[in-house]
Amino acid sequence: MAVDDRELIERFEDCTLPEDRFHHVDHVRLAWLYLSRLPLVQALERYTAGLKRFAAAAGKPDRYHETITWAYLFLIHERMERGGRPRSWEEFIAANPDLKTWDGGVLGRYYRKETLDSGLARRIYVLPDGGIDL
Repeated sequence: MAVDDRELIERFEDCTLPEDRFHHVDHVRLAWLYLSRLPLVQALERYTAGLKRFAAAAGKPDRYHETITWAYLFLIHERMERGGRPRSWEEFIAANPDLKTWDGGVLGRYYRKETLDSGLARRIYVLPDGGIDL
């Protein structure tokens, strides 16, 4: 089920997007869309509120993870600014393929697994702690 940018935002915000059709790369795309349209702080507020609402509507409010959400938004924002603001989602993700991987993904560079698995990191934004040795 491919949806255009406007429809993705609308269906996410009104919680009509099927949960089984909202995978990691869709989260990244949605974050990119918000950051393409709003200043960072507004995008962060709108996206996190939307994720909490979406998870609650799916009956899984415990799925929301503050550190992962904020870290991805900050990382996407930085990549957008460093890369000269790509004109399209396809251009952005082609230039940043590491953002597409969930398991063993990019956050492993910045966070230890124990940190991301902690209740504190789920509840509040925790600063990076070094991740894995590369």
